[in-house]
Amino acid sequence: MFWTMSIILFVLWSLGMISGSTEGHWVYLLLLFSMVSLTVAVAQHGRRRRLSA
Repeated sequence: MFWTMSIILFVLWSLGMISGSTEGHWVYLLLLFSMVSLTVAVAQHGRRRRLSA
């Protein structure tokens, strides 16, 4: 779920940067949220792998 969410947020951030109609720094929140969700996804993946081993 976090992988999908981070990809969607990253695509929305990319579209916001390409369109050039950024409203202040709000578009950077999408990048921040996508990086946080990606970090959580990687952490959960590593924790699951450690628990199953």
